[in-house]
Amino acid sequence: MFRNKKLRHSTCWIVGLGMVLTIVVSRQSILLAVITGMVIGIVTFIHLLYSWQRYKEMERLSLYLQKMAGGVFSLDVRDNDEGELSILKNEIYKMTQMLSEKKAQADESKVKLAEALADVSHQLKTPLTAMTVMTDLLAQEDVPKEKKEEFLGNVSSQLIRMEWLVTSLLKLSKIDAGAITFSKEPVEVQRLVDETISPLAFQIQDKQLAVKKVGDYQAKIVVDVRWTKEALINIVKNAVEHTDTKGVITISVTDTILYTEIAIHNSGEPIKDKDLPHIFKRFYQGSNAQKQSVGIGLALSYHIVTKQEGAIHVESASRKGTVFTVRFYHHREHDKTVT
Repeated sequence: MFRNKKLRHSTCWIVGLGMVLTIVVSRQSILLAVITGMVIGIVTFIHLLYSWQRYKEMERLSLYLQKMAGGVFSLDVRDNDEGELSILKNEIYKMTQMLSEKKAQADESKVKLAEALADVSHQLKTPLTAMTVMTDLLAQEDVPKEKKEEFLGNVSSQLIRMEWLVTSLLKLSKIDAGAITFSKEPVEVQRLVDETISPLAFQIQDKQLAVKKVGDYQAKIVVDVRWTKEALINIVKNAVEHTDTKGVITISVTDTILYTEIAIHNSGEPIKDKDLPHIFKRFYQGSNAQKQSVGIGLALSYHIVTKQEGAIHVESASRKGTVFTVRFYHHREHDKTVT
């Protein structure tokens, strides 16, 4: 404690001043000199006690900062008393809380990155293995021309699948990292649904499916049009894949004071009860999954909708088919940017 110059100087000043006063007073009265000496002694003691308490607090703060440097952020040094030291303690606490949150976010990002890399590795392994086998076969001279054409077609198909997979994974990673900015604007549901169906026209026609549109199509919602359209395309594409030939897909719109709801119903085979809770999980493949499915489209749709403060839900039952419900809540602000 006495290593501090200010403390040494202040103590010396108090003691020195006390001695001078005591000497001066002693010339007039011994009793008064004794009293003066006692008062000076008490003042010196109080000064030292106060300084000792402050330096103990400083030592505690120093120890806390050392632990914080070692990665321990759980200590709470908040102080509701007044004074500069209390303000300092509270500021340190705020800083440690912020650092703790940053560390937790960094740790979470590391885990997500490791999981994403493992998922990518797993998903790319199958098509890469298939292409390796087919290219080895293509290198053989005795392979018939028809087989070579078949192998080349399969390689091309696998490359397209890999490109879609990598692109979708990049989109998901950007959304998870908060690197995507959703620029929300008013759009008519009619336009949104029409632009959703358009890219799937060939698959719909190929399976001779009927697409029925019912409800409040004149309603407007405030969303990022490009991203929301991608979310709906994945859901409608899933409906097309799971609807039998000459089946029906119904896209109904319900507009209320609180929200606008888009429900996509297909008459195909229902989703198993055990699969329903996991249907929006990344890379999850249910019992009814298509052979080429990688289980990423619905996960991407879920993230796009929920990041815009929307909700997505699925119900499925035998003889009733499957319904994916996407709900967007109304806000007073029409132009809003969400990250």
